[in-house]
Amino acid sequence: MQATYKEIAEYLVKAETEKFETPRVTAELKNDLTVEEGYLVQEEIVKMKLAEGRKIIGPKMGLTSRAKMTQMNVDEPIYGYVFDYMLIESGGTVRLNDLIHPKAEAEIAFVIGKDIEGPGITGAQVLAATEYVVPALEIIDSRYENFNFTLPDVVADNASTSRVVLGNSLKKPESLDLDLVGVTLSINGEIKELGAGAAVLGHPANSIAMLANMLAKKGEKIREGDVILSGAITGAVMLAEGDQVVGKFDGFQDVTFKVQA
Repeated sequence: MQATYKEIAEYLVKAETEKFETPRVTAELKNDLTVEEGYLVQEEIVKMKLAEGRKIIGPKMGLTSRAKMTQMNVDEPIYGYVFDYMLIESGGTVRLNDLIHPKAEAEIAFVIGKDIEGPGITGAQVLAATEYVVPALEIIDSRYENFNFTLPDVVADNASTSRVVLGNSLKKPESLDLDLVGVTLSINGEIKELGAGAAVLGHPANSIAMLANMLAKKGEKIREGDVILSGAITGAVMLAEGDQVVGKFDGFQDVTFKVQA
């Protein structure tokens, strides 16, 4: 059980591309995988996708609620990367046959106007460097059986990143109190989850600041033009064929998609 980081990356990418559940890495390939090593696997996945000609849209944050961080026994969120092939227009279609066991959650995305380089970045600095904020619905799709994983597993699996539906309404960050933005996530006209921006580390900008500081430890930074998902405001809801999904965000146009086979 001592697979290389590249072998683990190939294992997870195969599960994604061939659309099948797989046992978690820490049960199948490397039982002593650490979170730091999970990011090394994630880096191998990023290299593989870039070599295929994919483009990075931006990072995404996960485990951004205090409750989830406590549950997973961590003191900072995790991150992964969104690629161009994952984007779906609002009003578009998510195809179940392209995924394994998708769930939807509502988030606020930040369109970055200038580089942000840590350490020591604050939420206020993030807001000053943000060109626009955009409502989004993220479809997470862990490659692991029954969404059963440890923290190193989910980091290695690119933080369960799968598809993203970005809204059509862009707002200047100073025009809204993002911590007070109320959100509902409805399936077929029934509200399934709700929350407010403060669910994300007290304010979604705090999540982006934490990302900048995490990246700084590796000599990296948030880049101008990045579109970054700040983390889930609502819980995640399992999707089924025929679902009509609507995210309502105070101050924004609705974000919608439908689910087909």
